[in-house]
Amino acid sequence: MPLDETKLQAPTCRILIVENSDDRAGLSGELRQMGHDVTVVAERTEAMARNDLMMFDLLVSDLVNGAPPADEKETVRSFKVGVSSITARRSIPALHEIIERTLSFKLRCIDSAGNNSQVREKIDLELPSDLTLMNAVLGYLLDRVEKLGLVEVEQSNLFVALDEAFVNAVKHGNRNNPEKLLRVTAELSAHEAIFTVEDEGDGFDVREIPDPTDPANLFKSSGRGVLLIYNIMDEVEYSQGGAKLKMVKRPQNGASPR
Repeated sequence: MPLDETKLQAPTCRILIVENSDDRAGLSGELRQMGHDVTVVAERTEAMARNDLMMFDLLVSDLVNGAPPADEKETVRSFKVGVSSITARRSIPALHEIIERTLSFKLRCIDSAGNNSQVREKIDLELPSDLTLMNAVLGYLLDRVEKLGLVEVEQSNLFVALDEAFVNAVKHGNRNNPEKLLRVTAELSAHEAIFTVEDEGDGFDVREIPDPTDPANLFKSSGRGVLLIYNIMDEVEYSQGGAKLKMVKRPQNGASPR
């Protein structure tokens, strides 16, 4: 008996894109080609006024900001991807492809050119607790850090620190529960990168983690990720009972950013 190919396709997601530039057409076209239902609006106020807002599975907002006023030296960019309904959290494979395609589009079509020395970016991601979604996120963040000239990513171990933070939040914070969200914020410039990772778990007391450098804890796996994060990042701060982690990375050896 032949297989019904329609049953093998990923479920359609409803996606809302909020963007006031021509870039929204390119992304919406790519997502529609994947078979998803895409709605595009120009302004956040228009999006917030919709009475069907909670029916969307995914929100993509502010792909690129317009030129700054003449008296401002910095160009400020913001970008947000967020899950807005329980339905989307049950469609991890579909979400994975959407997020990967969205981040890839932004890298190719929006972030690829221009002088980044006076650019400041804020990136907000709110996603289900599933590590398969984090691969594209991690790759995107590392690319933006490198493009802004902050650090040599391959030499900084930044990948290790962010990966440990994501794994700890998903596995230990949210207990791999896709119904719980992981919130990742990155504030990037040529001078520093500030990363915040927040889960919806019960938190923990970082002081109670066994010291992995103590010979008595040699064969204990707990605590090594936290130690790596502290060693790699310039500043590390836990808050909200351990459910929120803030990490700061600056140019190595006091070097001036490119």
